[in-house]
Amino acid sequence: MAIPFSNTRLRVPAGFRELLEGLAREVLRAQPRDVVAFAAEHFQALLEERERSGADPAAWGSRLED
Repeated sequence: MAIPFSNTRLRVPAGFRELLEGLAREVLRAQPRDVVAFAAEHFQALLEERERSGADPAAWGSRLED
């Protein structure tokens, strides 16, 4: 998906939409007081899971887009 911006066209990186949807879902579920801190913890947990298991949620999400 390209987004028009001035004379350039920006592309959303593969898997980015799924990462943001996952974050939004967890924010709605948990209703944290500090969304920024919650997001940092959420992405840290995803990073640790990727390092532990070798599975990359961004790569998996980008396969869903195709």
